[in-house]
Amino acid sequence: MSDAMLHAVDRNPDDFAVQIADSIESFIVATTEVAKGDEPDSAVPFLLLEVSQLLLTGGRLGAHEDILPDERYEPDTGPDADVDDLRMRFAAMLDPVDVFSEVFDPYEPRKAPVPSRISDSLADIVMDLRHGLAHYRAGRTTEALWWWQFSYFSNWGPTASATLRALQSLVAHVRLDQPLAELDGLDTDEDLTEEALAEEAGRVMVEEILGPPELRRAH
Repeated sequence: MSDAMLHAVDRNPDDFAVQIADSIESFIVATTEVAKGDEPDSAVPFLLLEVSQLLLTGGRLGAHEDILPDERYEPDTGPDADVDDLRMRFAAMLDPVDVFSEVFDPYEPRKAPVPSRISDSLADIVMDLRHGLAHYRAGRTTEALWWWQFSYFSNWGPTASATLRALQSLVAHVRLDQPLAELDGLDTDEDLTEEALAEEAGRVMVEEILGPPELRRAH
């Protein structure tokens, strides 16, 4: 199915599947444009908007009753599109704020934060969404909805939620004129222990709450 057929007259714009597919395609197009780097100064707030809108789509999928595929086995969509270029473009654009700390499961007690990258997260989200879009464009609407719903719960939903928190924090730091504390040693390329990550996250949290040392002494 061609791109033009996504908006064919026989497709009701009020249909749930059409709305979900349009939202997902819009996110992919928008983030791909941001990754080109034409407007780097507005990249973070624009990504904040796009990820927020995507999570609304995810929320609609999550609130929907379980979607069951028509076939027992997933039809082959061919090789997934390469997202390495997208990943590298975002990594270069977002350096040095690309790495952030994330709690993988907020309901798992005493789970230490882990380092993640916004660039990795955005690329992984796009790859998941493109996979479902391949089904949709091939006319397998139920299969596409099943994949988007399943991967929302298992991968791109949690990834987008964590990424949104990081992007919101970046925008808040800028708007509130609060310099980011340097996350010494917090890097996804290093094999840090849980104790080291917890200690570093705790130090950053204390500095965020109490402010710089000179302000603490003034109280």
